[in-house]
Amino acid sequence: MSARPNTTTVESAAVESADPCCAAPLPVLGRDVTVPLVTGGEVTYAALDYAASAPALQRVWDDVAAYAPYYGSVHRGAGYLSQLSTDLFENSRVTVAEFLDCRPDDQVVFTRSTTDSLNLLAATIPAGCEVFVFETEHHASLLPWRDARVTYLNAPRTPEQAVETLERALADRDPYGPALVCVTGASNVTGELWPVKELAAAAHAHGARIVLDAAQLAPHHPVSVRELDVDWVAFSGHKLYAPFGSGVLAGRADWLQDSEPYLAGGGASRKVARRADGGVDVEWHTTAARHEAGSPNVIGVYSIASACKALTEAGFDSLVARERHLIATVREGLAEVPEVRVLSLFGDDAPRVGVISFVVDGWNSSHFAAALSAEYGIGVRDGLFCAHPLVRTLLGSDPQDPGECGAPEAAPGERSLNAIRVSFGAGTPDEHVERFVRAVKELVRDGAQWKYRTEDGRCVPDRG
Repeated sequence: MSARPNTTTVESAAVESADPCCAAPLPVLGRDVTVPLVTGGEVTYAALDYAASAPALQRVWDDVAAYAPYYGSVHRGAGYLSQLSTDLFENSRVTVAEFLDCRPDDQVVFTRSTTDSLNLLAATIPAGCEVFVFETEHHASLLPWRDARVTYLNAPRTPEQAVETLERALADRDPYGPALVCVTGASNVTGELWPVKELAAAAHAHGARIVLDAAQLAPHHPVSVRELDVDWVAFSGHKLYAPFGSGVLAGRADWLQDSEPYLAGGGASRKVARRADGGVDVEWHTTAARHEAGSPNVIGVYSIASACKALTEAGFDSLVARERHLIATVREGLAEVPEVRVLSLFGDDAPRVGVISFVVDGWNSSHFAAALSAEYGIGVRDGLFCAHPLVRTLLGSDPQDPGECGAPEAAPGERSLNAIRVSFGAGTPDEHVERFVRAVKELVRDGAQWKYRTEDGRCVPDRG
């Protein structure tokens, strides 16, 4: 496999001298969609919720459309279309391995999402395994380890503190038992980059393994399994500019091979025979197929591979440089509004991807997000972002304060335990972030032009 250009740390992956003005946004679906405004008229929709689901690249959609007439079952058919689809499926596995700069013996397992990938890994960990996870993780990383001994680590306030916290926790564990560290590459709340290479070194120094949740990292920065020296990496297609329904778990094969299949069924089994006592004996595959039972999502897998190729060909140096330009536009604009507080663990100077969360004094976050949508045609996210402990920590709240993943029950104007998140990426035009900054300033200065009410837990325009 060919190594992709990378550096020893995620933070230095971009070339500072690249000119963002020379890089145009990548074409994505929905870029010309218009939406109605409650105040009258229509406007081109500004999709600024990439951290939840990024729009599909036009290139990916075109590749899928070109393949669609040749759709066929994989691994099981002798017909031409079945063989073509099988080749496409397995070549996609090679493409993803190259995109992640995997080691020769690593396996690439296709799943439904990052959540599915981490639950798969959780099902394969050896008995007695200790798992170490920071409270700052997305629930996909925080919650799958139900059958393991889990140590939840407090939120660090610097990258160095993150490494020190992990080292102390690992030093206190049983040095002879298996252990696993789970860490994000980029926070889905603050966008801040984590010291993945240093955390991997700390884990390995204490005999532990490490899995990287790259759901927010892979769409924005190159991810090299070799350079970061992680044991596994997980990510989702729908955040990597591919359609919904596909994900990846890539990395070491031994735990995957030694465990029972994640799902039992066709495709995972190599041989099944009846026994004399009436039962069945099963020989399971030792390849990635062991954990890919059932008819796979061929189109989803191919779309991930297409996105990997598109991002590689576009060049992460220019993509990262342009995104830094957008980040600076948003952060500088928000800094001009005293009522806005941007949430951060590591401080203003921390390297980050295009994910920024904030609160506005005097505003319910759901109300603010609803006004951005209804009056400006801007789509953002509000809530706790499926990272409840982290957002509560950043807001300095009591664990019993109300708040959930979606919108709060609080009415417009009432305080709520929630934040607003704006996120963007390779397909975001400058105009979208400029409109967002202008809208924030106008809403804080002038207030909403429309009345809003709470309906089914969401703040919506009052059309009555």
